[in-house]
Amino acid sequence: MSNYVQKVAIIGAGGNIGKHITQELLKTGNHIVTAISRPSSNSTLPNGVKVACVDYTSEDDTELVQALTGQQALIVSLSVAARGAAINIIRAAAKAKVQYLFPNWFGHDAENDALCRDSFVAGMRDDICSEIKKLGVSSYFLLGCGFWYEWSLSGGPDRYGFDFKERKLVLFDGGEVHINTSTWPQCGRAIAALLSLKIAPEGENDDSVTLTQFCNRSVYISSFRVTQRDIFESVKRVTGTSEKDWVIMEDSAKKRWEEAAGELKKGNSAAFTKFMYSRMWFPTGDGDHETTRGLHNDLLGLPQEDLDEFTSIAVRMGENSEVPFSH
Repeated sequence: MSNYVQKVAIIGAGGNIGKHITQELLKTGNHIVTAISRPSSNSTLPNGVKVACVDYTSEDDTELVQALTGQQALIVSLSVAARGAAINIIRAAAKAKVQYLFPNWFGHDAENDALCRDSFVAGMRDDICSEIKKLGVSSYFLLGCGFWYEWSLSGGPDRYGFDFKERKLVLFDGGEVHINTSTWPQCGRAIAALLSLKIAPEGENDDSVTLTQFCNRSVYISSFRVTQRDIFESVKRVTGTSEKDWVIMEDSAKKRWEEAAGELKKGNSAAFTKFMYSRMWFPTGDGDHETTRGLHNDLLGLPQEDLDEFTSIAVRMGENSEVPFSH
């Protein structure tokens, strides 16, 4: 039996992060990649991907189990609207005896209970992990990558503080708080690299990095450890602007979080973006997992990226209203 993962299925292969994961898996040449796609999907998938058309949101998981049978790993990248299907997918994966799961967790430091509770994602984390453990079939991996850089920077002032159309910037607590943030390609490379590792050591003298070392824990990666001020310097470089070209305001991340929490209690779901992002920008350093946890970038062979390159992508997205609101 091979000591490598060869067969990988992915749900959400046509999504914003899913397509990057799929592309990076294919680039390795190590995997047979199958996209589990709903019959109604019109997503364009890369050449070389097998497609299994299955309604994975259906309560009857017979077809999903059949599609997953023989797969060694399953990556779940669902939109916010479809995340309710996550537990059913986990159960189907267990029935199909899938060994390794990426269960739709790409972002927060899952080991930081306070951050997860305050961001309303602790319940999802606990449901996912407890269900996988209860079933006792699969091992899981949670990607601690911070918020996605291009998506977050381009998405307006409630995320990273920037409004590119109006050239306005809201600095949270002076703009000097460090966070880790990752690009979509870096997330894709991380998952592809992880699934390309040996599954287990080959003998007692084999001290190489293996997939089993990461089972049932968080994998920490990052593209950039930056402050808002760092991002602003990059924005000025790629736009050819200076500080006088921008309207700059100041605010408290905690105050913004409390305001958004109040709106959520009133039933205003539109406040959730401001709520979640404001919590990550607290001066407590919760968004800086590089300092508190360290990174697995080197173990996975991830490259150094150019901040200005991805800032330029984000600026274009923001200026042209190309910001997607789901995965």
